[in-house]
Amino acid sequence: MNPRINDFIVRFANVNGTGSASANYLFAKTVFRMGVPVTPKNIFPSNIQGLPTWYEVRVSERGYLGRREGIDLMVSVNPQSMAKDVLNVKAGGYFIYDSTKKLNPDYLREDIHYLGIPMMEMANGAFEDPRKRQLLKNIIYVGALARLLAMDEAVVRTLIEEQFHGKKSLVEANYKALDLGMDYVEKHYSYPLDFRLEKRDLLKGKILVDGNTACGLGAVYGGATVMAWYPITPSTSVAEAFEGFCKQYRKGEGGENNYAIVQAEDELAAMGMVIGANWNGARGFTATSGPGVSLMSEFLGLAYFAEVPAVLIDVQRAGPSTGMPTRTQQSDLLAAAFASHGDTKHVLLFPATPKECFEMTAESFDLAEQLQTPVILLTDLDLGMNDHVSDPFYWDVKRKYKRGKVLTAEELEGIGKFGRYLDSDGDGIPYRTYPGTHPTKGSFFTRGTSKDEYAAYTEDGAAYKRNMDRLTRKWDTAKGMVPAAEVNLSSQSGAVGMLYFGTSTFSSEEAKDLLEGDGVAVDSIRIKAFPFGKEVVDFVESHEKLFVIEQNRDAQMRKMLIMELDCPPKKLVPVLNYDGMPITADSIRQQIIQSLDPKKTSNHELSKTAV
Repeated sequence: MNPRINDFIVRFANVNGTGSASANYLFAKTVFRMGVPVTPKNIFPSNIQGLPTWYEVRVSERGYLGRREGIDLMVSVNPQSMAKDVLNVKAGGYFIYDSTKKLNPDYLREDIHYLGIPMMEMANGAFEDPRKRQLLKNIIYVGALARLLAMDEAVVRTLIEEQFHGKKSLVEANYKALDLGMDYVEKHYSYPLDFRLEKRDLLKGKILVDGNTACGLGAVYGGATVMAWYPITPSTSVAEAFEGFCKQYRKGEGGENNYAIVQAEDELAAMGMVIGANWNGARGFTATSGPGVSLMSEFLGLAYFAEVPAVLIDVQRAGPSTGMPTRTQQSDLLAAAFASHGDTKHVLLFPATPKECFEMTAESFDLAEQLQTPVILLTDLDLGMNDHVSDPFYWDVKRKYKRGKVLTAEELEGIGKFGRYLDSDGDGIPYRTYPGTHPTKGSFFTRGTSKDEYAAYTEDGAAYKRNMDRLTRKWDTAKGMVPAAEVNLSSQSGAVGMLYFGTSTFSSEEAKDLLEGDGVAVDSIRIKAFPFGKEVVDFVESHEKLFVIEQNRDAQMRKMLIMELDCPPKKLVPVLNYDGMPITADSIRQQIIQSLDPKKTSNHELSKTAV
């Protein structure tokens, strides 16, 4: 039997707070440095220390970057989760465990292979410091994997040197632990396994980065100088990344800081500060998650109605309430799109990769100022906190910021009475000024209460209606300004439609390949923004059945399509996942096949051919 090359999944089962994260990342980064596409997922608890944590790494030479069902190799060193870990291994797979203590007989299965390695015993014998023993035990299993999976030893050692650069004793200790794991496998087991790694050159020019870091850098390049925020998982690292990049790039000629970062007392205050900064002409933003969006809703309505630019990055997590703070979902769509009371609609952007996080964050500031409205970037925990293989970021140094319809003092001199909310061009977007632009003309004050075209307070129903109708025209204008959806049409007639967005993209594209292998022709569209453009309307109208793939319980994207496009609900078939883990291609394929012909297949039959 030929070995399976560069196509498997390894999961590490550890105890949170035991230093396993750096060892597991060392494994994933080694695969990346070997030129093989890799997708790591950090699955961790919301407490500080002590509960089970997992780190799942998918290796796919074909470049599939979504999750896949089944674990080929489990490295289980946590007694708390071991019973569950054993059950997650695919038939024929491998279970690596710390054999310092005898394995519980209840964990034995006849259809998988067991590889016991006395990790703690070896660490105790090799290292004196108790804390160092615990940390280096993790490097021992990396050494074992290096032999079992034919990893490039030189790459592993280079990464250790890079991590502990200038700390000779730490480098030597990690080398020693690595050698212990490799030597044990050489003496006790046949290696490499029937699936393994081989070096490739498939990632030339690629980078490995998380979405939150990309958003922080995108905000700097997008011209942001102000951030107000309140800590919340999983968005906190957006603020940390922005601060780190500002310290590098937001410096004046004299070394002074040209930025302001404020940790507010709560999310509502943070959004208020962002609105104030943007009203004054700065580019300000905030980052939060679902609970924060709820608290910010009142101010988001103010910014929408007063027409003040604002940017919000929502790194979605599982809800409602506190929910599962360290699990991923796409469940804030309705909350974000219609945040605040009354007839309110906000522009949403849906990045799928770190590169798009960078680009769309920068673009969101242009859109917010051009449209004079809040723009919300919807990522999620999977994209925000996990590392992803990504194309490198690019910035055109000749690019100019699009500030929208902002009048100068000279332009104000040339007009009569300034109408802050007049629709002079018929696109629904009025002209504005920055405070202090002109001593007597311009808009120094604005209001969230009902007003006329000249920003004068009024409760006249006709004036209110004119304002709301103009905001609807602005919404229609936005449809041609936001990023267009990405459409891919099959060469076969009668294809079913598949619609997806954000991090559902990776598994959806893999599921499309699986379905085509089943003989199902698929047309696909990836939504990148709300409001929906004409290409979305055309795609929905041209398909009798359209599968809408999303990671929430209530099919929120489907509801938005029904509301905005007035299409028949039966036409849109939900394909859902809401267990807090990223959706898999296997699940998408199974749900679509069963919807097309419930009698044709069963779960058992589908599992035979799943990737």
